Amino acid sequence: MDTNLVLFSGYAKLPAGITASELYKTVAITVLVNVDTGLIIEADCTLATHLASKHISHAINGYNLNDGPEPLCQMIDRIYQGNAKKAITTAIRIICDKYRNYRIEYELD
Repeated sequence: MDTNLVLFSGYAKLPAGITASELYKTVAITVLVNVDTGLIIEADCTLATHLASKHISHAINGYNLNDGPEPLCQMIDRIYQGNAKKAITTAIRIICDKYRNYRIEYELD
């Protein structure tokens, strides 16, 4: 097993009254990251429709977490005009925090 590949997840509450919140209550974003480079190798996102999940996952894939959350959140703000936008960006920020803490904990900086 490649110990340089680490799974990070972020969860955020979805707004009431949208289909995704009726199904999940929270949005979950999971990413598989090469911690040596910071690159997201694979991403997954729980949203109500397959298209929305695929679109967000595809946008996140290949992003470098060393660049911090803001460029990715700005891109999501532009390419996703659904009601779950705030929850998605919150989950991304949580993932970036976890990644930063991981690098500190395992002295990768």
